[in-house]
Amino acid sequence: MALNATDCDDRVEQLIILTERLTDLIARQSAAFEARRPHEAAQYVDEVAKLANLYRHESTRVRGNVALVSGASLQRRQRLVRATEAFDSVLARQGRAVTAAKTVTEGLVRAIAQEVAEQRPNASGYGPGSQGAAYRQNGTAITLNQRA
Repeated sequence: MALNATDCDDRVEQLIILTERLTDLIARQSAAFEARRPHEAAQYVDEVAKLANLYRHESTRVRGNVALVSGASLQRRQRLVRATEAFDSVLARQGRAVTAAKTVTEGLVRAIAQEVAEQRPNASGYGPGSQGAAYRQNGTAITLNQRA
């Protein structure tokens, strides 16, 4: 099936819209992470996931058949290239923001876990009754994951 220029222009225009929308949402998420407000980034998760899946699908489709976009006007193809470059830039920014947020969160978890561990009573002596009373009085339980 041969594609005419109008079909190619329409497909490229739809890819531009998809790429720009995804770029905007990821930029908003990045800004929220950079502002140390990950809860604000959460509001975009569902739409980003949906659009990212669509983007992945369409990108794979175009890579498999370049004729889907090659007949589009040069101006539209250049706009798509610029939109894709902006998307790549925002993805890199988000990667840095998420890594920073993860580092801060892990540090907080470690600090809290250490503080809780320091508040626990020290075991004294050996034998069946040596530490039971101190631990029964303390209702704190802690489980640490080495990755936390």
